Amino acid sequence: MLEKVKEIVANSLGVDVETLTEKTSFQDDLGADSLDLFEMVMAFEEEFGNEIPSEDLKKLTTIGAVVEYLKES
Repeated sequence: MLEKVKEIVANSLGVDVETLTEKTSFQDDLGADSLDLFEMVMAFEEEFGNEIPSEDLKKLTTIGAVVEYLKES
C-alpha cells in the first residue's frame, strides 16, 4: 500500500517516487496546495475504494498518515 500511495503522490505532484518517504509532508516538503491535495485524495479513493470525508483531509498531512488512514478505514 505504501508504494502505491507514493506512486500516486509522485504522479500527482510530478516528483521522483524515490525521494518520498512515510514522513514526507505534502505541504512542507512538496509544496502541495489544497487543489493538489484534493486531486490526490480523489486518486486515493479511486485506487483503494475508500471514501475520504472532507473533514478527514486535515489528518492527511504526510504519506504515512495517508497509509495509516487507508488501513483503518
